[in-house]
Amino acid sequence: MSHHGHVLLWGSGLGVRVRTENHGPSSLAGVTVRVRTSVALAERQELPQSCLQTDRWTVLCRTGTLHADGAEERRLALELRLAGRPDEVVVRVDTLWNGGATDRNPGNDDHEVLAPATGDEYVF
Repeated sequence: MSHHGHVLLWGSGLGVRVRTENHGPSSLAGVTVRVRTSVALAERQELPQSCLQTDRWTVLCRTGTLHADGAEERRLALELRLAGRPDEVVVRVDTLWNGGATDRNPGNDDHEVLAPATGDEYVF
């Protein structure tokens, strides 16, 4: 399994795009992607139905089934609001749950990205 995408920060807005794929060896019934921020999120967020905010810094999202061949991917688009207007934010994207599957390359599903408030995309 792997997560790749980008983060962008502008004012109090934080965009997070994640593409999750499964390269085997087993199909997965679902994965929970965790997105954590170094700056507190605003209290109210508009999130996709597959996501929930667990505290002021964390959003969890489920992917749905991922087959082992890597031929399909799940995409996640978050438009988060931060509690303030920071000059930068650190965003951590990782796997919270994968159904107990063994990941042969855990390094490609655990990322930390520094995003300055430039409105530019920072890739992971």
